[in-house]
Amino acid sequence: MSIERTKIKDLIEHGELNAKVLIKGWVRTFRSNRFIQINDGSTINNIQAVVDFEKFDETELRRITTGACLQIEGKLTESMGKGQRVEIQTERFEILGDSHPDEYPLQPKKHSMEFLRTIAHLRPRTNTFGAVLRIRHALSFAIHKYFNDKGFVYLHTPIITGSDCEGAGEMFRVTTLDPVKPPLTKDGKVNYSEDFFGRETNLTVSGQLEGELGAMALSDIYTFGPTFRAENSNTPRHLAEFWMIEPEMAFYDLKDNMDLAEDFLKNIVRYILENSAHDIDFLTKMYDQDLKHTLEFVINNDFARITYTEAIAILEKSGQKFEYPVSWGVDLQTEHERYLVEKHFRRPVILIDYPKDIKAFYMKQNDDGKTVGAMDVLFPRIGEIIGGSQREENFEKLVNRIKELNLKKEDFWWYLDTRRFGSAPHSGFGLGLERMLLFITGMSNIRDVIPFPRTPKNAEF
Repeated sequence: MSIERTKIKDLIEHGELNAKVLIKGWVRTFRSNRFIQINDGSTINNIQAVVDFEKFDETELRRITTGACLQIEGKLTESMGKGQRVEIQTERFEILGDSHPDEYPLQPKKHSMEFLRTIAHLRPRTNTFGAVLRIRHALSFAIHKYFNDKGFVYLHTPIITGSDCEGAGEMFRVTTLDPVKPPLTKDGKVNYSEDFFGRETNLTVSGQLEGELGAMALSDIYTFGPTFRAENSNTPRHLAEFWMIEPEMAFYDLKDNMDLAEDFLKNIVRYILENSAHDIDFLTKMYDQDLKHTLEFVINNDFARITYTEAIAILEKSGQKFEYPVSWGVDLQTEHERYLVEKHFRRPVILIDYPKDIKAFYMKQNDDGKTVGAMDVLFPRIGEIIGGSQREENFEKLVNRIKELNLKKEDFWWYLDTRRFGSAPHSGFGLGLERMLLFITGMSNIRDVIPFPRTPKNAEF
C-alpha cells in the first residue's frame, strides 16, 4: 500500500507518532552520514531524518548532499534531540535530484544579501527568503480576505494604458513599431497611429483612474496587480516592477477613507502575527529584534490624525536638525515622517490636507484654495505606507486642474465622463505591497521582498 506525501509543516505540528510517513524536500545538511535536515518550503523549520548508514548502500549515501532533492519514507518518532518534537527513522530513501556539492552556491553558512540577489533563482531555498515569500503569500491572502469580507469587488484594471495617472512621465513604452526605423510623421516624430493600438501606450503606474470608474458603478472595488515605473533609481526603496493594492469607494469622504485605511492596516498586520508566527519569530531573531514589537505597536495604537499644516508647525518647533529643511509647501521626506511617528506622537500618524501644488490633479480641492483632501498614513521605520485622497467629483474643478498642470483634457475624456454622468463623492488610497512587506518582515532592501526584482540593468531572472 503506497503512502501519500505529507508536508513537513503538518508533520511537525500534528504528525501522529509511530505512523508511517513519506516526505519530499531538499537537503539542508547531512551530518556524520546519520542526520539529514530536510525542508520542503512549507515551514521555516526543518525535519530531521535519522539514517542508519549500515542499512544503506554507501554509493547512494554519498549522493545525499546539500541541495539534493530526496524522497524519504519511514516512521515518525519522538525526537531525542533538542528543539524538535519529532523526527523520522528512515526506512527508504530515493534521490529525486542530485546536487553537485562543489558547485551548489547555498552551502550551510550565512550568505550576504548582495550575493543572494545574484542567485534569485535559488535564494527561495534559504531560511530568510522562504520566510519572506511565505509572509508575502499570507499578506496577499489577508488583503483579498479583508476586502472580500467587506463586500468589495476585485477589479482587474489594465496593465497596458494610454494614460499617466501620476503625471510623472516615467513609464515603460509598449510598442510593436520597428525600433530602428519607426514610421514618422511629416514633422519627424514617431507616428504612433501605425502602432498596434493606434496610439502611444505604456505599462501602467497605477490602476486608480480605472478603479474610480468601477467604483462609480459597483460602489466599493479594489485593484491588486503589478505596476511599473521607469525611474532610474538604484536605491533600497525603488523597484521598476511592483505590486499595488488600490481600493476605491463611492460615497466615502476623507474621514471614511482614513477610517478604512486604519482598519485595513491593523487587520492585515494582525493576520500576519496570528498566521505567520514562526516566520516572524525567525526574522525577529535574525534581522530585527524589535520587529514583533513594532508590528504590535501598529495594531495596539489609534492612529494620530493631523493636518499637513499642523505637522509642519510641529517639525519647525522640534529643534531637530533635518537633512532636508522644513517649510510650508515642501513635500515631507522620510526623516520628517519618522520623527512625527517615532518621536512626537509615538504612534502611527495620518496626515491630511496637503498643499495642492505637490499633489496629483485628481485630489479634491479644499475651500481654502491652497490644499487638497489628500491623506498619507505614516508608519515607524518606513515613513509613508499609504497615500490616498478624496477624489475631486466636480467636473469644472477637475477640468481646470487638468489645464493648470498642462495635461491634455482629451486624454481623460472617459475619466471626466464619470463627473458628467451621475458624479458622486468618492475616495481611495494605494498601498505598495513591497513597501508593506519591508515593514512586516524587517528587511532593509525592497529587492529582498519580491521573488525576482526588476531594477535598472537587472531583468535576468
